[in-house]
Amino acid sequence: MSAAPSAALPLHGLFVLELASVLAGPQVGQFFAELGAEVLKVEAPAGDVTRTWKTSAEDENTDVSAYFSCANWGKQSVVLNLTTPAGKAAVHQLAARADVVLASYKPGDAEKLAVDYATLRQLNPRLLYGHITGYGPAVNRAGYDAVLQAETGFMHLNAASPGQAPQKMPVALIDLLTAHQLKEGLLTALYRREKTGEGALVQVSLLDSALASLANQAATWLVTGQDPQPLGSGHPSIVPYGTVYTAQDGVRLLLAVGADRQFQELCAVLERPEWAIDARFATNPARVAHRAALEQRLLERIAAISGAELLRELEKRAVPAGAVRTVGEALALESAQRMLLPATAEFPYAGLRTVAFQSPAWPVAPALSAPPHLGMAE
Repeated sequence: MSAAPSAALPLHGLFVLELASVLAGPQVGQFFAELGAEVLKVEAPAGDVTRTWKTSAEDENTDVSAYFSCANWGKQSVVLNLTTPAGKAAVHQLAARADVVLASYKPGDAEKLAVDYATLRQLNPRLLYGHITGYGPAVNRAGYDAVLQAETGFMHLNAASPGQAPQKMPVALIDLLTAHQLKEGLLTALYRREKTGEGALVQVSLLDSALASLANQAATWLVTGQDPQPLGSGHPSIVPYGTVYTAQDGVRLLLAVGADRQFQELCAVLERPEWAIDARFATNPARVAHRAALEQRLLERIAAISGAELLRELEKRAVPAGAVRTVGEALALESAQRMLLPATAEFPYAGLRTVAFQSPAWPVAPALSAPPHLGMAE
């Protein structure tokens, strides 16, 4: 429940029952909380496993880890053992008044616990039930973000270059993509319920979410039959785009030059106007064909000049470029402060919002209650 008055928030009055754990489902729960919904997290006696996922810098005695906190602001927690009659009765009572249930059970497990959609809709025909699985409702296999990153091409594409070891993304990307898909599905179901009065089952899998997010990489294979190869941070069809350069002053920077006009401006700033009229580099298709030659020139030229000055001049000329920052540097920016949730007495650390959109039609929740300790419900 929001710590600030939430009556003006767009989802005020909704009750969300979160049976999900780890990241994808809880991210959706916090999304609803930030928009004004009441969110109650149901946990097994042992608690959400992410309560125990801690770095060596964290307090080993707390049950609110940094990982747990990233997706559980604005909620209350209740402990229920769903393998017992009492636990089932309690969760059924909660589901009977819920607007949304979030679940992340392996296919068949929700039925065993009597918290599947078919059971709960008998208690509440208007219920919207969001169910996350690894591979879809017909595949009795648990889904794990890292495994799906490997199986859907993301780790292959994230290697430093062809022949180098595949690498996992540094965040649980597939979980987060799945969370976004489930938000979209539930908001669609909510809109439909306003028109029909009917509840709905919304199913999303990590597999489908990952495949849907391959975007241009998938389209390349579908159109050309050629399997995309890893390019490090480079782009398969735009140059220079994504490569990191180190300037004389130690500044690491990235270029995202997607238009010939931008490349011409870049060449002018670098005092290499002849590159812009060189047949090998004058157009993007030519730059893609002569990627190695151009990249070597850029690496050498940028290494000889000030990165800070280069970035300032490129910004003036509307050439896309940016400094490579650490997470701490990014969050310390003045422009990042609107994405932070204020610390509370119970949890003296800032949090990160999951909602990045704003509208003049409703306010932004100024604060949320802290990520709850296990079983901490009002």
